Amino acid sequence: MADGLTLPGLRADGAWDLPERLNMAEQCLSHPADKLALIDMTGPARQDLTFGGLADMVDRLARYLLSRIAPGDRVGVLLSQSPWCAAAHLAVWKAGGISVPLFKLFKRDALAARAGDAEVRFVFTDTEGAELLGDLAEAVMVETAGRDGAAVPFAETTPETPAVLIYTSGTTGSPKGALHAHRVLTGHLPGVAISHDHLGQEGDCLWTPADWAWIGGLFDVLMPGLALGVPVVAARLDKFTPEACADLIKAAGVRNVFFPPTALRMLKAAGQGLEGLRSVASGGEPLGAEMLAWGRRELGVTINEFYGQTECNMVASSCGADFDPRPGCIGKAVPGHELAVIDATGNPTAEEGDVALRRGSASMLIEYWNRPEETAAKFRGNWLVTGDRGIWEGDYLRFVGREDDVITSGGYRIGPAEIEDCLMTHPAVATVGVVGKPDALRTEIVKAYVVLKPEVEASERELQDYVKERLAHYSYPREVEFLKELPMTVTGKVIRKGLKARAAKEGET
Repeated sequence: MADGLTLPGLRADGAWDLPERLNMAEQCLSHPADKLALIDMTGPARQDLTFGGLADMVDRLARYLLSRIAPGDRVGVLLSQSPWCAAAHLAVWKAGGISVPLFKLFKRDALAARAGDAEVRFVFTDTEGAELLGDLAEAVMVETAGRDGAAVPFAETTPETPAVLIYTSGTTGSPKGALHAHRVLTGHLPGVAISHDHLGQEGDCLWTPADWAWIGGLFDVLMPGLALGVPVVAARLDKFTPEACADLIKAAGVRNVFFPPTALRMLKAAGQGLEGLRSVASGGEPLGAEMLAWGRRELGVTINEFYGQTECNMVASSCGADFDPRPGCIGKAVPGHELAVIDATGNPTAEEGDVALRRGSASMLIEYWNRPEETAAKFRGNWLVTGDRGIWEGDYLRFVGREDDVITSGGYRIGPAEIEDCLMTHPAVATVGVVGKPDALRTEIVKAYVVLKPEVEASERELQDYVKERLAHYSYPREVEFLKELPMTVTGKVIRKGLKARAAKEGET
C-alpha cells in the first residue's frame, strides 16, 4: 500500500480498529447532519439526502422496532436500492436486531426458505415486496412505519454482537445463513478503500448496479460509503444497459463504481465509454489482460479486481494507485486479513492449494445460522477454507478455480442444489443435475440435465418457467437437456463432475 497511508478500519499498527462498544448504524451515521449521504435516483428527478435526513428516517423505523422486537430478533428487509432500504438495515442495527437482506427477484420458494430458516419477526418492504411475500411473513410498509419523536439511542452492542444474516448461494444443499457481527463493516473498509484507489478523496461518489440485498451491494458499496462519508447513489435499473448506465453516471456525478464482470463485458461489447470515473472495482472472477487494457483505454482507469465471499469478504484486492495489476491474479492480501494457500493438512504451501483465511478477520462470519456441523466443516484448524483453489505468484494470488460446484452467471453466484431441489418437485421430473455451462457473456449459464419419469412429458420452456416462478429469475436454467440417465455414484448422488465436463465440451463448440 502507499507509504504513510493508514487504511480505514485499521489502527496505525495494522490491527483492527474495534472498540469495546461498536454499532454499525452509529458507524454509518456519525457525520455532520448537513453532509450528503445518499443521491436518490429512483424517482423521476434526483433527490439528495443528508445524513441528518437519513438519521430521521432511521429513528422513525427504530421507534417502531423497539416496540416489537427484542435484541437478536431477525427482521427481513425486502427492498431494492433506495434510501428506505438503507434506513431499514440501519434501524434494525440501531435497535439491536439482526437484519436479513432479501432480494426482490426471489420468488415464493426462495423467500420462504430464507425467511423461514431465519425465523424473521416481520419484513420491512413496500407494496411490490408485500405482493411477493404473500402469506409467508408479515409485511411492514417501510414508508408508513414508525412515528416522529425523540432520537433513539444506539443499542449497546459490541464487535461480536450479531447484526446481519446474509444467505449464501446454496452451493451444497439449501442456502446457508452467514451470521455476521457488528465488526463486519469494519472488516470491509480496508478492502473497499484499496479497490477504489483509496476511497474518500474529494468529489468521490459511489454506485453499483448490484442489488443491496447481496453482500457485494450492501457491504462493498452502501455501508462502507456511508461509514466513510462518501455519497452513495441509489438507483433502480430495471434492466442493465450500457446506455442507461452511462446516463446514470453522468446525471448523478458518479466517480467510483463497483461493476460485476458481466456489466463490464456488456459495456465493452457495446463500445460504451464512461466519463468522469476515478475508480472501477470488480469482483467475482479474473478479468484477464484484454479487459484490463480496455478499461485503461476506454474508461481511463485501471480496473481493480477484488476477492471475497459471503462468509469472509474483501480479503484480497488490486490497487492501481499502489501497484500494477497482474492479469489472472486477484491482487494482494488486504491488510488486516491473513490470506494463505493451504494444503490438505492445513499448512500454508507454495504449491497450488485451498485459498483460506486465518481466524481473526473482522469480516469473517460468526457461524452458519443454526448449522454447527457445517460451520465446523468450513474450517481447517484456524483457517476458514473458501472452497476456491489458488497459488501464490510472489505476493499476488492467482485464482485457479472453484472446488465446489457454484455457478457464476451474470455476476451472481448460484448454487445448483436449490435449483435441483426445485425441479425435483415438478411432477414430470425423475432426476436432475444442474451445472454451469461456459458462456462468453455471462461467464456461465445455468444448464439442467433432466431425466423424466416414464410416460411423462415436459418441455424445456415448462421447466424453465417452473423455476422462474419459484426461485430467483436469474437462476432459472437457460438450457434444459433431457437424458435417459445421469451419471450417479453408488449411493445415488448425481456426479456433477461428469455433467460439468459435458457442459464444458458443449461450450467449446
